[in-house]
Amino acid sequence: MSSTGSTYGDIHRYEPARESTAAAIAIVLLTVVEVVFVGLFTYGLLSGWGYTEIGNMYLGFILGVIFVDLAFILLLYRKEFLPDVMIVKKRRRKWEDLYVREEQVDGSGSVGSAWDQFKRAVYPYYKR
Repeated sequence: MSSTGSTYGDIHRYEPARESTAAAIAIVLLTVVEVVFVGLFTYGLLSGWGYTEIGNMYLGFILGVIFVDLAFILLLYRKEFLPDVMIVKKRRRKWEDLYVREEQVDGSGSVGSAWDQFKRAVYPYYKR
């Protein structure tokens, strides 16, 4: 579905989410794995695994697995359960629009207009 206009807020493209059952099952399984690793990390933290070198490395590994698992959960959710929508947004003025004039787009030469620079140095009210 798409609208024809290009005014602010119009939807250019809308593709509904697939909402597949396999993705839902995978998200549930990954969530169970996440809960297990969070519980293991909490247990290790409370029982003092972090005081030894090996225990500290083990806690770091578990924390890494937790974040990777969470990333996969969010990736699957975003890909399978959120629609793909493109909305027309209003372009805001950038600093180029505010401070650079059209004749200054290519920059100014340092030697090219030496005579004009001399005139400006002598007479400050010379044309701008």
